[in-house]
Amino acid sequence: MNLKIITSTTRPGSKGITIAKWVHILALQEKDISVELIDLAEINLPLMDEPNHPRLGQYQHQHTRDWSTTIKEGDAFVIVLAEYNFGFPAPIKNAIDYLFHEWAYKPVAIVSYGGISGGMRSAQMLRQVLTTLQMVPIAQGVTIPFFAKNIDSDNTYIGDESQKESAVKMFSELQKWTSALRPLRR
Repeated sequence: MNLKIITSTTRPGSKGITIAKWVHILALQEKDISVELIDLAEINLPLMDEPNHPRLGQYQHQHTRDWSTTIKEGDAFVIVLAEYNFGFPAPIKNAIDYLFHEWAYKPVAIVSYGGISGGMRSAQMLRQVLTTLQMVPIAQGVTIPFFAKNIDSDNTYIGDESQKESAVKMFSELQKWTSALRPLRR
């Protein structure tokens, strides 16, 4: 399974990349998974600037063609999702909206983080967007409330045992769904 872990925010100083690195390390320990960490801050997509609807695949800009290739290569995704004002951050919506067919029939898991809710409101809102693109949001994910308390002085996220167990189950479910959906992507 070719897994892409995608951050959701581009805000300087955001801790999302810290949590994404933790997820990445856990994914590297799994069998039969190749994994890539995608930091939307590094990808640096402008606000949607393509003149044609993404369903046409007639991309005019190199940044869109590069993004298309990256997402096309993925079999499954984990979105490391912040919660801003009870919703998901604009950069992840922008990154999703750039493409259409590249997302279809692929499973996606959400690792949400935030305050007391652990980003669950954001995750619930994002699932509506994902299903519209014919993605399959799986039930298994990781919810991280009060995430900042688990970031050490080296800016490393230290997940607790229940979070690690949830991540391992999430990877297992992604592999099952990837296999089940593969015929639909042909």
